[in-house]
Amino acid sequence: MIKAKKSLGQNFLTDAQVSRRIVDSVSPKRSDLILEIGPGMGALTRLLVERSGLVIAVEVDTRLAGELRRSLVSDRLLIVEADALTLNWDELISTETLRRKATGEGSQELARVRVVANLPYYISTPIIERLIRLRGRLFDLTLMLQNEVVERITSGPGCKEYGYLSAFVQYHCAATKLFEVPPSAFKPAPKIQSAIVKLVVRERPAVEVSDESEFFALVRASFAQRRKTIANNLRAAPSALAFTKPIEAALEAAGIDPRRRAETFSLEEFGALHAALFAR
Repeated sequence: MIKAKKSLGQNFLTDAQVSRRIVDSVSPKRSDLILEIGPGMGALTRLLVERSGLVIAVEVDTRLAGELRRSLVSDRLLIVEADALTLNWDELISTETLRRKATGEGSQELARVRVVANLPYYISTPIIERLIRLRGRLFDLTLMLQNEVVERITSGPGCKEYGYLSAFVQYHCAATKLFEVPPSAFKPAPKIQSAIVKLVVRERPAVEVSDESEFFALVRASFAQRRKTIANNLRAAPSALAFTKPIEAALEAAGIDPRRRAETFSLEEFGALHAALFAR
């Protein structure tokens, strides 16, 4: 067995029962294009290839990519050696879809693009944000993450875990924690608990806003210092946010008590605050 690299945060899934449970949760179909990030030793890859139309496995480690090419040969598998943080996902999806159409490969057209990933804990948040920005191409994402990150993603207003990542993900997706995975399911065993979360991309965002970049800049500024009230965090926000209405007047117009903290805000309230602060 190839030795895991600590520098890449590698922990290989070795529990066959857990692997099958994850793939059953995905429930892939022959019309699905699966983007698998971090296939490792191929515990999920093999099961996904059996049931999907095409699996594109993206692996940054040349050793693992080479081993997967040797051990798993299928016309429904494409192995790409690349860094998920810098890869042009949109181009990859378009190129492979067009190639299959041109060559007549596959028994049917690939209708849905879905992500399955066992993400290294230290880069999970930036990869999630990058993938969700592809939302126009994706149907859903089934991710194995540190349980703490899953709690942050799925928590609602009033929970201590609720924050910017919660708001960002839930704005774009319906998020559901499926189940936890113990350290014993991996080699080497990590020191933390893992969990599986499913993110189903919404047809429309959870709230309607006039400018998403402004909206998320506002949400980020609101959570800048969690112990501060919303009024104090907004006063400390970068001038680049360029509110068009005074903070106190906007809070009043949105019906929000200036003494509240951002962790108590629903997405609808953030939407109302954005509309008030950036009134055109």
